[in-house]
Amino acid sequence: MKILSLETSAKAVSCAVVEGGTPIASAWQQTGLTHSRTLMPMVEAMLKNSDMDLKGMDAVAVAVGPGSFTGLRIGIAAAKGLAWGAEKPCIAVSTLEAMAVPLSHLEGHIILCAMDARRQQIYNALFLAQSDSLTRLAEDRAVALEEVAGELAGETRPITIVGDGAALCHDFLSKAGIPCRLAPVHLRAQSAVGVGLAAEPLAQVGKLLAAQELSPVYLRLSQAERERLEKLRGQK
Repeated sequence: MKILSLETSAKAVSCAVVEGGTPIASAWQQTGLTHSRTLMPMVEAMLKNSDMDLKGMDAVAVAVGPGSFTGLRIGIAAAKGLAWGAEKPCIAVSTLEAMAVPLSHLEGHIILCAMDARRQQIYNALFLAQSDSLTRLAEDRAVALEEVAGELAGETRPITIVGDGAALCHDFLSKAGIPCRLAPVHLRAQSAVGVGLAAEPLAQVGKLLAAQELSPVYLRLSQAERERLEKLRGQK
């Protein structure tokens, strides 16, 4: 199955084509430019330079969250547009699982996914790498670093941390006396290759969506919504 995948959940933006568990084309950048400006030109250039087109794809996969609210909306809107126009199904992929998949070869390691969610929290999930696959140990969540440290206290298996919040999490756990290590820099950031690799098993079990069914998974309210609710509570 040939899958076009998109990743816009954080500062980096990327796209890839994955087939049979193998990346066959990809583009990635973290230049500070907005994803709305860079994503579609990257997709078009990648497909053109690799002599592929959207018609040749079997599905469009996208990281649906958690992550930057604006970034997720851009990626999902792009996936919907591409899939709708080409009449292709979509695959919704957890940002955190996509981050962990490239580290599934670390046999026996706990893969700790960490994205900085601000407000003293991280977006987090835990996986165990076994036989080049992942077993979930914790669902996607927005959680305090103290809670993650409490769960991992006394853990004897090696812990490898991935994601744009990896350094923050590594510092906190290390100060708490929990041995852990950072994933290599080139595997630490979110990427569309991970999205495509995570999407293939989902497609194999029939988790395909129509374009209009895609929706973001924020895990918590936006700052604007929190402020609105706080204002309403203050008026009571």
